[in-house]
Amino acid sequence: MLIVSPSLLSANCSKLGAEIEAVAQAGADWLHLDVMDGTFAPNITFGPPVIACLPKPAGLQFDAHLMVQNPERIIDSFLGLGTLDWLTVHAESTTHLQRLLQLIRDAGCHPGVSLNPSTPPEMIEWVLDDVDLVLVMTVNPGFSGQKFLPSVAPKIERIKNWIVKRGLKTLIEVDGGVSPKNARSLMDAGMDACVAGSAVYGQKDYQAAIKALKDV
Repeated sequence: MLIVSPSLLSANCSKLGAEIEAVAQAGADWLHLDVMDGTFAPNITFGPPVIACLPKPAGLQFDAHLMVQNPERIIDSFLGLGTLDWLTVHAESTTHLQRLLQLIRDAGCHPGVSLNPSTPPEMIEWVLDDVDLVLVMTVNPGFSGQKFLPSVAPKIERIKNWIVKRGLKTLIEVDGGVSPKNARSLMDAGMDACVAGSAVYGQKDYQAAIKALKDV
């Protein structure tokens, strides 16, 4: 079944604790934490001090996505939190990608690598054995509520083929414009998990919204 990871960036920021508890009770599997530095992505969100204060309901995994330039500068502050289950960095953001992924794994987190829409999948072909998650961006990083870019779908298929041929258990997560309307086709392409911003937090009934994604 599809793993649903609501994006906290789309939640009501005046009551983050309550918003986390609400999606956990509604059936969310993970919670997506979008970290942006205003340089790699044209927005500034939150960092370790805020994440450290977030409640973590039983059964909910924290899925952190670092959209920052040179994440190796600040990676220790995230790894030291002890609450992150998945930690993803962008292939475009660092020179020594494999070293950074190994550092994440050594700290006890599942390492992930992300690709912007215009980045070819070949950029991560040689680190697939080092990751547990590939996060494919189907919008350009920066803001929630953007429209899905259908031209990225073939990238998902290509990465899934590599994973299957190598016999890996690596998951593919899709971030950007995922909804019940396109979730089935994305799952057919190879999507295992989806980031759901407005598709969950933009709806009145979180439970119904999550169920709609899982039932496609």
